[in-house]
Amino acid sequence: MKKLAFTISIKAPKEKVWYSLWDDENYENWTTAFCEGSYAISSWEEGSKIHFLSPSGGGMYSKISENKPFESMVFAHIGNIDNLKELPLDDETKQWTGCEERYTLTEKNEITTLTVSVDALEQYSAFFEGSFPKALENIKAIAENPTVKSITVRTAIEATVEQVWHFFTQPEHITKWNFASDDWHCPAAKNNLQVGGTFNYTMASKDEPVAFDFEGTYEAIETHKKIVYKIADGRKVVVKFDVLDDKVILTEIFEPENVHSIALQRDGWQAILDNFKKHIN
Repeated sequence: MKKLAFTISIKAPKEKVWYSLWDDENYENWTTAFCEGSYAISSWEEGSKIHFLSPSGGGMYSKISENKPFESMVFAHIGNIDNLKELPLDDETKQWTGCEERYTLTEKNEITTLTVSVDALEQYSAFFEGSFPKALENIKAIAENPTVKSITVRTAIEATVEQVWHFFTQPEHITKWNFASDDWHCPAAKNNLQVGGTFNYTMASKDEPVAFDFEGTYEAIETHKKIVYKIADGRKVVVKFDVLDDKVILTEIFEPENVHSIALQRDGWQAILDNFKKHIN
C-alpha cells in the first residue's frame, strides 16, 4: 500500500471550501476528474455508510469514519458495488479494504489549505497521481467563484420511501412540518403533484401579521425517487429520495436567492427538513 498526498491553496474561507467539496452538485462537478457523471449517496453523518457511484451503477462502498465540519472528512473504503449492489469481499478487494481517504482543511489569512491523503495500491497510484491534481483544481475553481450556484440540505429518516414520499407531498402533512421555527406555521397548502402542476404553501408568523406564499410549478416527477420544480421566482429545486441501509436520505438542492445570506438560506431550508423528520418520526 502506498500513501499519496495532494495539497492546494484556495482563496476562500474553509466553510465555503467544505461545501464546495460535499454539496451534491459541487461534488459531482469536481469528481469528473475521476469519472464523468460520478455521484455519491449518503447521509454524510459520521459513522454512516456512503456509496460512491458511476452512471453505470458500479462503484465502491465505504464508511465515513470521521466528519468534523469545516475541518476533516475521512472515508474508510470497504468493497465494490456492481449494478447498485454491494459485493462481498473477494481476494482482490481484501487487498485494499480498510484503506483511508482523508480530506483536511486549515485556514490562515483568508487562504484555506486543502490536503488530501489516499492509501492506494501500487497499480492505482498512477491513476490517482494524474487525477487528484485535476480534482483539486476543480474544487479551487468552485470555491473561488463568487457565485454560489446551488445549496444542498439533507436528512436521513428511518421510514419507508413510500411513507416519506406521502408525508412530503400530501397537503394534510405539509401544513404540519413546512416551517423553520416554532414561531411560524403553514396554515394552508395546495399541491397538484404532476408535471405542469402547481403548488402553493402559505407561510405565516404566529405572532405578527406577516405571511407569504411559497409556490411553484413541477417540471419532473419520478415517483419515490425525484421531484424537480421551479419556484415562482424562477429558481430550480431538486428533491431526491435515496434509500441506503433501510433509511431514506431526503436531499434538497436549490438555487439560492440574492436577498439573504447563503448561510441563512442553508440553515432555513435545513431547519424545515429537520422539522419534516420530526413530524414523520
